[in-house]
Amino acid sequence: MRHHPPPASATAPSPPATTFATDLRFPDLRFEGRGLVCLRGERIVFGNLGFGLGPGEALLLLGPNGSGKSSLLRLMAGLLRPLAGELGWHDGPVRADPERHHARTRYVGHTDAVKPVLTAAETLRFWARVCAETAPSRAALDAAVAEALARLDLTRLADVPGRMLSAGQRRRLNLARLLAAPAPLWLMDEPTTALDRASVRILEDLLAEHRARGGMIALSTHQTVDLPGARVLDLDAFAVDPLDLHADPEMRAAHLAESPA
Repeated sequence: MRHHPPPASATAPSPPATTFATDLRFPDLRFEGRGLVCLRGERIVFGNLGFGLGPGEALLLLGPNGSGKSSLLRLMAGLLRPLAGELGWHDGPVRADPERHHARTRYVGHTDAVKPVLTAAETLRFWARVCAETAPSRAALDAAVAEALARLDLTRLADVPGRMLSAGQRRRLNLARLLAAPAPLWLMDEPTTALDRASVRILEDLLAEHRARGGMIALSTHQTVDLPGARVLDLDAFAVDPLDLHADPEMRAAHLAESPA
């Protein structure tokens, strides 16, 4: 089933048939948001939004353009601050330990983070070093980069600079970052952009593998992606009418606090 919420008893998917390394298993973590309000410019994009993610779970963000899907993912990633509400892990709020949050999170935006002068392999080495809690050995780094390139069908392009990659190849390189620098929470904004059907199938395998390892996913997409058992979060349900803004004292106070004098 695609893009439909599961019944209440739905569980995380079983490991896929595709083979992958079995030595990586994420610890049991939980990430949640409560009473989130997002302000962009002078507009409240959404209000009183809540969600929860546990091991092996996925959240599919739906809604028309402007409903706040990208903004919510950026809030989750710590790239934006909520106007009100709280983001937190089971062991404490994000604001109490931003570095811990960033170590547990990988964000793939809808634009490419590919440096034109770096080769595909150099890009992955850079991200693997930056995201590692401890400096990896050269052998471990080379192995991680080689595996990430292979999984995204980029091995033959390892020494090609970013400026010479097609849009689809750059998108696959962005996805390969998730493998070169593992983390339990994947935040993905339109990850299927510029991907052909074969590449979407690779992405679907990676999503299933990540969940089977205890990872969590929040994802927005306008295309069909096989994400079994995912919960749907329709951001239209959290749209804020200007009249509601004035009727809610807490939201009004937060809005006034952010408004220019």
